[in-house]
Amino acid sequence: MLKSSNKNSNFYKKYLDSAFKRKQRKQDNLVSFVFLIIKICFSLLALVSLIKLGYSSKVRLTRLKEIQDSYSFEKYRYNNLTNRFDDLFSSEGEQRFMKDQDQIISRDIIRVIWR
Repeated sequence: MLKSSNKNSNFYKKYLDSAFKRKQRKQDNLVSFVFLIIKICFSLLALVSLIKLGYSSKVRLTRLKEIQDSYSFEKYRYNNLTNRFDDLFSSEGEQRFMKDQDQIISRDIIRVIWR
């Protein structure tokens, strides 16, 4: 009887060990699968965030370039007007100022300049 109970216990040990190992493998596979899904989700989140960051950076750089171009144009106009204003106060500046102005009277008409 000792031999049969020993055989029985060996059978149960083998059976339980293999069942326990299968159950453990299933749990390990499930945990690995869950972590794989989490890694994929975080990777997609990082990818979408990088795409959004790149797009917003591109928009920001475009706006900064527009502002820089506008500033350069206004600075050029300011320098031009400053030079013209300074020329007004130089010698014979009034005469040059009058020549620069658009004439409302046509050229064929006699002009009278009052002094």
